Amino acid sequence: MGKINEMPKPEKSKTYMSQRQIEHRVDTLVYMFLVSGAVIMIIPLVWMFVSSLKTPGQFLTTQLSLAMPSNPQWSNYFKRVWQMEPALQRGILNSLIIAVSTILVGTFVSSLAAFSYSKLRFPGKAKLFLAELATMMIPFAVIMIPQFIIYARIGWVNTWLPLIVPGMLGNVGMIFFLRQYMSGIPTSLIESARIDGAGYFRIFLQIMLPNAKPAVAAQAILWFMGSWNDYFAPSIYLHDDNLLTVQVMISRLNAMYAINTDYPLLLTASVISLLPIIIVFMVFQRQIIASVAMSGLK
Repeated sequence: MGKINEMPKPEKSKTYMSQRQIEHRVDTLVYMFLVSGAVIMIIPLVWMFVSSLKTPGQFLTTQLSLAMPSNPQWSNYFKRVWQMEPALQRGILNSLIIAVSTILVGTFVSSLAAFSYSKLRFPGKAKLFLAELATMMIPFAVIMIPQFIIYARIGWVNTWLPLIVPGMLGNVGMIFFLRQYMSGIPTSLIESARIDGAGYFRIFLQIMLPNAKPAVAAQAILWFMGSWNDYFAPSIYLHDDNLLTVQVMISRLNAMYAINTDYPLLLTASVISLLPIIIVFMVFQRQIIASVAMSGLK
C-alpha cells in the first residue's frame, strides 16, 4: 500500500492565529496603559489621605512619603477640622443647599426644554436650539465682568442668587444630551396619548420623563459633581464667611493655616470635601458610565 500523504494545514489558520495573537498583545498593552494611568491618577489622592494623618512636624520631614505614619492623627478628622474658623461644616451645608436646589429645579426645566426640542413643533425651533448650543462656545471669562456688573446693580452680589437662579433656568449641556436621547423615544407613544386626550405636560410627566429617567439621572449626577467642585463663581460673588461654599472656604483656610504650616489639617478638609463626590460616584457609577455610552449611541 502506498503511503498516504498528509493533508497540509491551510495557511489561513496560521494567519488567523497570528492576528489573534496580535490583537491579544494590543489589548494587553492597552490594558497596562490604562492601569498605569489609573495608578498615576490615584497616587495624589493616596498621598493626600496619608499626609492628612500626620502631625505638622511629620509632614515637613516626610512630605513625599506614601507610608502610613506610625501614630495616625485621627483627631484631625474627628475633632480638629470641625473646630476651624470659618467652620467647615457650614461650607459643606452651603454647598449642598446651592447644588441640590439648583439641580432639582434645573433638571426639571432642562428636561422640559429637551422634550420641546425633540418632539414638539413650533416656529424657529431649530434656530433657537442652535442659538442655545452656540452659548456653550462662549468662555465664562468673556461674560464674567458683564454678569458681575448686572448682578451688582440688582443687589445679588454676596448672595446665593447668582449661583442658583441661572442654573434653575436650565443647563444647555443637559438640554442637548436629553434632546438627543428623547429623539430616540418613539413618537407613536405621544400620538397615542394625544388621541386619548392627554396634554403635552401630562405626556412629558407620564411618558417622556419615565422613559428618559436613566439619562436624566446620569446628567443630574454629573451636574451635581460639577456644582459641588465649582470654585471660580462662588469666589467672585461670595464674601461673607457664613455664605461661602466648601471649596472657597478651603481656599480661605489655606491662607490662614498655611502660615502656621498646619498642612495636615488643610489636607483633612480637602479629603472631607471630596467624600460626597466619591460617594456619589461609587453609588451611581453605573448611571454615569451608561450616560457616556448613550452619548456615543444617540
